[in-house]
Amino acid sequence: MIQEVEIEKPKEINFILGQTHFIKSVEDLYEVMANVPNAKFGIAFCEASGKCLIRYDGNDEEMINLAIKNAEKIACGHSFIIFMKDCYPINVLNAIKNVPEVCRIYCATANPTKVLIYETKNGDEIGRAIIGVVDGYKSKGIESEEDIKERKEFLRKIGYKR
Repeated sequence: MIQEVEIEKPKEINFILGQTHFIKSVEDLYEVMANVPNAKFGIAFCEASGKCLIRYDGNDEEMINLAIKNAEKIACGHSFIIFMKDCYPINVLNAIKNVPEVCRIYCATANPTKVLIYETKNGDEIGRAIIGVVDGYKSKGIESEEDIKERKEFLRKIGYKR
């Protein structure tokens, strides 16, 4: 059975959704996030075996609660979600990809997002997997010369290009 799970968060809050393979991930992801000055964040990780608990950490109660709430809704083994404020995914994405336990990143966004989940039933055991995400909205056209100019100005204004 395929279902959609909507990520619940304030509009301006960014998050990263990914897959990892080991309980140690929570601490390793914390270390990555803690290296960003002034970043506020919360991490939740869904275990896929043993106690199958949602493990969590972070340095901001609001972000931790968002991570736990959304991890409970997703409930797919070996998935993780990190919510952040006062930093952006671009500040941490490569470092997160380099955490040895991280297998994949599904998305890194502040857009409205739905997670597509497949659920199996094998006797009394139920398994769930993320099969993809819907990140934002459908394309509405091709950028014009004015749109290109606005994009370039915006990137320079926020300091990502010179």
